Amino acid sequence: MLSAALRDGTAGRRSVFEAFGRRLPDGRRYGVVAGTGRLLDALADFRFGDAELAFLREHRVVDEQTLDWLAAYEFSGDIWGYAEGEVYFPGSPMLVVESTFAEAVVLETLVLSILNHDTAIASAASRMTAAAEDRPCIEMGSRRTHEESAVAAARAAYIAGFTTTSNLEAGRRHGVPTTGTAAHAFTLLHDDERAAFQSQVDAFGPGTTLLVDTYDVPTAVRLAVEIAGPQLGGVRLDSGDLLQQAREVREQLDSLGATETKIVVTSDLDEFAIAALQAGPVDGYGVGTQLVTGSGAPTAGLVYKLVSRENSDGTMEGVAKKSKDKLSIGGRKFALRRRNPSGIAEAEVIGIGSPPVDDGDDRSLLVPLIEGGKRVYTASLADARDRHTASRDELPPTARQMSRGEPVIPTQYQQ
Repeated sequence: MLSAALRDGTAGRRSVFEAFGRRLPDGRRYGVVAGTGRLLDALADFRFGDAELAFLREHRVVDEQTLDWLAAYEFSGDIWGYAEGEVYFPGSPMLVVESTFAEAVVLETLVLSILNHDTAIASAASRMTAAAEDRPCIEMGSRRTHEESAVAAARAAYIAGFTTTSNLEAGRRHGVPTTGTAAHAFTLLHDDERAAFQSQVDAFGPGTTLLVDTYDVPTAVRLAVEIAGPQLGGVRLDSGDLLQQAREVREQLDSLGATETKIVVTSDLDEFAIAALQAGPVDGYGVGTQLVTGSGAPTAGLVYKLVSRENSDGTMEGVAKKSKDKLSIGGRKFALRRRNPSGIAEAEVIGIGSPPVDDGDDRSLLVPLIEGGKRVYTASLADARDRHTASRDELPPTARQMSRGEPVIPTQYQQ
């Protein structure tokens, strides 16, 4: 596309591309925007160096005119978007890229690969933290995905309310708080469970969390309290009927005087399992596979479409795809969250060509990210986490239901 547009003279036309989802994953009531910060970091380094250009030349992917253009590439346009951590709905213009066609079109894969992954993880994580309410969730999915995806997933999960991660690189790179426990291999390494528990307590103190389901849970709990004392930090359950076991372990811990010892459960949890376990004395959840695979929706299904372009007379014209089942709506979009006087969201209102009318209780959603090629969005990961909490809290209560349903608020268009 770039080569042909450079050749025919349309590459420099002013254009507007938008990233949005035509629908939410089946049965979901809202989604969560994540990956914005990572995208802006990647965009700052998005260049075509000698090695990339040599490959394109050797394999005759593009002509010399295009190679020269790519060698000098540096994005110089404007980008608007939903703040990271914001909830979104079908049609929400999560990202609006305003530049020349050439500058914007080459960003498609960069934009979608980051936003589709991180948004899918954050959307799943938000359902999990909603189900857990005030009980902490730990991200533990690094062994179930690509090594770089694991780091990104930990970051996205933290935005959506997870408190910690077992991925140390996410801690180093993004500042996500880290934690972890021993695996069954540590217990099996030692001659008996007593030796394993004693070693862990000697190394990390009585506040550590001991894994108590390698052999026999009641025996392990009794041994754990004997070794660490009533100040034992926590025990972890990873198999069996977790709800019933948690109840039995809580009763046993209390009878041994370890009334403050926490019970953490793991074992392929998702939002539905977490919701069920809320009926028991569980203090925290470790979530792995289901989180990093989006709990059944490993991609957010976002697309990146040209919605407006410059005419030969210099005016801008909305353009849209008309094919069956993949319709898009032409024109540059603006968005606000319509709220009632109590601050509860009622609709996602999308203005086409101009901002929709604010009735006094509404909240504008698009914020500037890049202006004239320069980054202006400086929100931190903590800001994104706060934004997620605030935006989810303004949704109607049905947003937290685990049952399948339609988006919790409708998307309305104004022109």
